[in-house]
Amino acid sequence: MKTLEKVSGFIGKYMAILVVVIAAIALFFPVSFTWIDTSWINYLLMVIMFGMGLTIKPSDFAILFTRPKDMIVGCISQFVFMPLIAFLLCKVFSLDIALTAGVVLVGTCPGGTASNVITYMSKGDVALSVGMTSVNTILAPLLTPLITYMILRTKVEVNIVSMILSILQVVVAPIVVALLVHKFFKKVSEKIVSILPMISTIGICMIIASVVSHNSEKIFSTGLVVLAVVVLHNLLGYLCGFTVGKCFKMSPSKIKAISIEIGMQNSGLATSLAASSFPNLAMATVPGAIFSVWHNLSGAILSSIYKRWKD
Repeated sequence: MKTLEKVSGFIGKYMAILVVVIAAIALFFPVSFTWIDTSWINYLLMVIMFGMGLTIKPSDFAILFTRPKDMIVGCISQFVFMPLIAFLLCKVFSLDIALTAGVVLVGTCPGGTASNVITYMSKGDVALSVGMTSVNTILAPLLTPLITYMILRTKVEVNIVSMILSILQVVVAPIVVALLVHKFFKKVSEKIVSILPMISTIGICMIIASVVSHNSEKIFSTGLVVLAVVVLHNLLGYLCGFTVGKCFKMSPSKIKAISIEIGMQNSGLATSLAASSFPNLAMATVPGAIFSVWHNLSGAILSSIYKRWKD
């Protein structure tokens, strides 16, 4: 077990580099990963969300009552700015419906566990980051389909019920099972938590490898445009979070947490929803996959900047 923990720590430390390498191989040598069927995406995300569930504690939700202002500001910003930025970027770059659907889904999804890691590395308010991730993930079954519908309803059919059921299946159910495992099999869950970085990274890499390898030709034809949109979406999210924190006169540690939480999305969920909700729009899965690669890289860079900014 100690060997696995060391391997997990190593993989977690160099996650950004590993994700970029896997994405590059999948793009330039797609045959290397086409064996990972896109139908596996939901199951891979379920594993990742189960791992996230093992790290959630009741105290993560207690912050909603002990620091309501911080949580409300952060959560509202998450579900307002990222969808709005996604919508505007799709308009500015005149993206087709498939890419628009993918970008919008990235914007309407909650933050992921990667934001918690980056916040920790940045010496930010980890409690606020984890609290936002937990609360936003619980709100996602309602808000993600609703906001997606509001933005895309005139462009493509959005089945809200199907999307809600999909989120319940791949996000909520694994988290609930994980909470039960942690409660009744605490020793087992503690052992699993120690190797979560490895499990999560492998799952994320497999999702990226699957989407990129199966859409490599299409990515080459639209790659620069999609990359530009993804990069701007992520960076503007960081900027909005930073600005909101400044406007509410928050401490640097809180600003770091909100900035990172808003900018870094659960792009794995976005990719999964794109595949299940828009099966006829293959390219809808691409923005989420590219976002997964980029935000890990940008997050690592941002953390190196933020950790020098002290309270």
